[in-house]
Amino acid sequence: MSDQDPNRIPVIIGVGQINDRTENPGDALDPIGLMAEALRRADADAGGGWLETCDSLAVVAQLAWPQLNPVDGVLAERLGIEPAHRMQTAMPNGDSPILLLHEAANRIASGEASVCAVAGGEALRTAARLAALKPREDGSKPNALRDASHRRRTGYAQGFGLVVPTDVYPLYENAGRAAYGQTLAQGQAESGAIWAGMSKVAASNESAWIRREADAGDIVTPSGNNRPIAFPYTKLQVANSSVNQGAGFLVTSLGEARERGLSDNQVVFVGYGVAAHESGNFLARDRYDASPSLATSIKRTMQLNDVEAGDLAYVELYSCFPCVPKMARRVLGWPLDKPSSVFGGLTFGGGPIGNYMSHAVAEMVLRLRGTADKGLLFANGGYATHNHTILLSGQPTGASFPQDFDYQAEADERRGEVPELDEEYAGPATVETYTVFYERDGRAREGVVVARTPEGKRTLAAISGDDAEMIAFFTDGASEPVGTAGSILNGEDGRAIWLRPSQ
Repeated sequence: MSDQDPNRIPVIIGVGQINDRTENPGDALDPIGLMAEALRRADADAGGGWLETCDSLAVVAQLAWPQLNPVDGVLAERLGIEPAHRMQTAMPNGDSPILLLHEAANRIASGEASVCAVAGGEALRTAARLAALKPREDGSKPNALRDASHRRRTGYAQGFGLVVPTDVYPLYENAGRAAYGQTLAQGQAESGAIWAGMSKVAASNESAWIRREADAGDIVTPSGNNRPIAFPYTKLQVANSSVNQGAGFLVTSLGEARERGLSDNQVVFVGYGVAAHESGNFLARDRYDASPSLATSIKRTMQLNDVEAGDLAYVELYSCFPCVPKMARRVLGWPLDKPSSVFGGLTFGGGPIGNYMSHAVAEMVLRLRGTADKGLLFANGGYATHNHTILLSGQPTGASFPQDFDYQAEADERRGEVPELDEEYAGPATVETYTVFYERDGRAREGVVVARTPEGKRTLAAISGDDAEMIAFFTDGASEPVGTAGSILNGEDGRAIWLRPSQ
């Protein structure tokens, strides 16, 4: 580090988190209030006086209270600051906090800012309770995730029930299990082990939303308190968005930190990081058992920082659904028996939509301060779409800034051929992947097959919820449905229907 200018070395100096469990919805903090309190706590954590000189404020877009957007200006007013640079991400994607951290580090290193604040917050718990007080005219239950403006659209995928991430990520889970050579029981056991480990982390973390350990078997077994959501996921295997949580952090230069009285043991250093993405159209992926952009993000980050998995004391592998840390740990070489989270995961730590990784940043900083340890943060967003990985360290990393973290071209080179989509197909086909959707009472509503035609094209077909034998074939684990043959028939409602050979 001796040849590096301390004024161009970005460091994280303060972190703050808040859980708002106010019972009366009218008294609860809105997302702006959560963000403001998180940043005030981050300022106090850094010794105070930093927010008043903040010249860059970046905010993770929030979904719970759309009427408040954009919130960056109001947040600045709430904090009594006037940063020269101010922005909010376009979408509340899970990679947003790491993207904003990386951009803040670059801004510090280039001299564009001296103190950068990053924050996010969601109040979906309160929003849901307020919505419950105002039932829809048709009597249906409000759903902030499905009702979000960017999801209120119809199209080919939506016509088969593929609307929100809960519907789509199981496609990766089922394809991945088959590719790993696992039985259903083995695949679920791996999910249970990862999630049980995260529940243990959350149980000892005062900032987590659910602070109790869960048994691996209970996590993956449907029950009255753990209803099935979309096969093979139960409620305890999906992100818990019904939270009121905020988190933020402050980034400055090592030189500024020293000048204002902070020791090197109070700061955490930023290393190299890499971002890469899949197509925004989840039907335009080359495969569902792996992600070229995920692999590029993790592998290149490790290479750039010249570290291996054994060099990492901690990791945060994004955990909206089990398929994501499963893919990530295989790329990284991370053992199943080591914790894959420092915060507790999106089920137990809490799933505040796009801002989860701000909590992970905060927890990673608290663990790394004053140590020689290194930690890896891997973020994922969209529909297994966006990937951003970065290294943090308790000691200088030697990384140079500003960095170009866009490795999209490399990810694109890793990607195989994307099959053509055939929305009108009928005839013989093979299961590429699938899922089954459930009602709140646990009954199978219907399912969807992503299939390949004999010509290699991709198409969709519905699984009838009334066909008990068909539902059992796809969910009982007696055999692996992926790769099996069937046929597609045009149904009476105009949607294609999946039939097995015997039918």
